[in-house]
Amino acid sequence: MQNSNYFRDIKNRLVYPILQHDDYSWRDILAISALFLFSIAFWIKELSFHAYTFAHFFLLLAWILDGGLSRLKEMIKEPFVAAILILCIVMALGIFWSDDLKLGFKVLRRYIAFLIFIPYLALLNKERLPWAIGSLLIGYFAVLATGIYQWLVLDVQGIPPLSMPYLKFSSMLGIGVLLALYFAGITKDNKTKLFLSIFSIFLLFIQFNQDARGILIATIISSALFIFLFFRKEIGKLLVIMALLVVVCGIFAYNSDNFQKRLALANDNIKSFKAGDYNTSPGQRLALWDIGLYNIAERPLFGHGTGMALHSFDTSAQTYKGGFYKNLPKFVHYHNDWVEIGIHIGALGLFAYAYLLWGWFQTLKAHKLVIPGATLLCFVFLCGITDLFVFFRQTIFLLVAVTAIGICWQRTHEIDSIPITMKEKNISA
Repeated sequence: MQNSNYFRDIKNRLVYPILQHDDYSWRDILAISALFLFSIAFWIKELSFHAYTFAHFFLLLAWILDGGLSRLKEMIKEPFVAAILILCIVMALGIFWSDDLKLGFKVLRRYIAFLIFIPYLALLNKERLPWAIGSLLIGYFAVLATGIYQWLVLDVQGIPPLSMPYLKFSSMLGIGVLLALYFAGITKDNKTKLFLSIFSIFLLFIQFNQDARGILIATIISSALFIFLFFRKEIGKLLVIMALLVVVCGIFAYNSDNFQKRLALANDNIKSFKAGDYNTSPGQRLALWDIGLYNIAERPLFGHGTGMALHSFDTSAQTYKGGFYKNLPKFVHYHNDWVEIGIHIGALGLFAYAYLLWGWFQTLKAHKLVIPGATLLCFVFLCGITDLFVFFRQTIFLLVAVTAIGICWQRTHEIDSIPITMKEKNISA
């Protein structure tokens, strides 16, 4: 079946199962509760850490009681699952040659966030899927409404009550833009298509009014990639929609005071950096990358050890290029996924991270999600060039949940597409 049929039976597959299903087993109830709680709790980690922690343990408990451990061997066959395990193992191994075990485990926690994909996907099936989608939408729109209120009413960037800085908020907006574009593309219902198109433009408008320039650029480039991939066989539509994207971005850029200020600031920052002043946002990033590449070159194969990025920076900043960078502001991270991982565990880590992105795409490709897979992975890659994307824990959870839901949707869709006679033959066999 083609993607154009997805929205034709949306009520039958999402709404009716919830309303009519009255024979849920205790495992179903446990799994649905765990999926629902997790989809809400990961947004409020800083607001309620206990709820966040409980949601994770509850999800794991539901997975174990649902027989997840017995199916783990089968799940590892998914390229994305195998890639997650490899990256986590490699990062864990890096602790052995780290000089600070505490920092090593702290850094490792950022990357094992990907592991939540395993129980989340394992708990999904046709009956539980509507609940997973519903809870994820509730969490997303609640956070979106909060962010809009912070921006419009309080004139604040990001969502301070949730300890979500503008970078994280902008990244969740970017994912929303890309998903709305995808669903607008695959539906044949004109009203739905129009609504989703307008919604994606609305999210992009909000993103233009956040300070995250790099993530905004990643969203625009990824959107252009989606349009190209989706309409590459229809040159007329491709050119029209690309032109529309350019016009929309131009209008938003021209009418956004925030964007104009950031653009002017970026221009001043570039001039300052050329004059030898690196105490600007882009100047600091370039300085950090310069130091980071120097640290990687010191130990290119296995790095300095998981958790040693701070120590390596403090040491190199005082001596590299005669101490030219010693007055850089307080170090947090290298604002680049590749540089950060390269310092921790060298080429070994870089290959593991590259394999993670490759495995992620291969899993989506295997489930006939090539275009959204390429678009989302492009977004992740581009965001990881100017920021440490793995720091965006809420965004990572959102992405792995969307990936798992997409896979489950495709699986159930393929089963539903099989003629009844064929299903009966498979069951009897």
